[in-house]
Amino acid sequence: MKKLAVLATAVLALGGVASADIQAPPGSTYTATRKLGRGISNILYGFMELPEQIVRKSDDYGRKAGWSFGVVDGTSRSLKRLGYGFYEVFTFTCPTYRGTFKPPYERCGEDNRIEMNPSDGLSEFPPELGFESHFHHARTQRW
Repeated sequence: MKKLAVLATAVLALGGVASADIQAPPGSTYTATRKLGRGISNILYGFMELPEQIVRKSDDYGRKAGWSFGVVDGTSRSLKRLGYGFYEVFTFTCPTYRGTFKPPYERCGEDNRIEMNPSDGLSEFPPELGFESHFHHARTQRW
């Protein structure tokens, strides 16, 4: 009985001191290779902001705004992506944003969801035109 009491006391004492750590912290998905891929993607596909903004502005404000304001905004966003792309390719081995590899230009969508309104800031990767592959739901069943 005495051994059981000592054992229970020891388990409670050690269990109270023990602290758990999460296995995958939120920043674990942002690595140097992801930063390099993001930089290459911004360099190669950043120009897709131009037609994307033309379409978005045309849908929201009309064709005249799409072909004037959309062209200016798309060009500005394309050049920003190009600059960030070269910056991230040259610094991919260094954690540059608050000691992490997160993108420094992310303003909206900070909760790691797909950004549905990218007019406020740049999303992590350039936009896709046509069929968008980042939606993982479908009407088919998998067996």
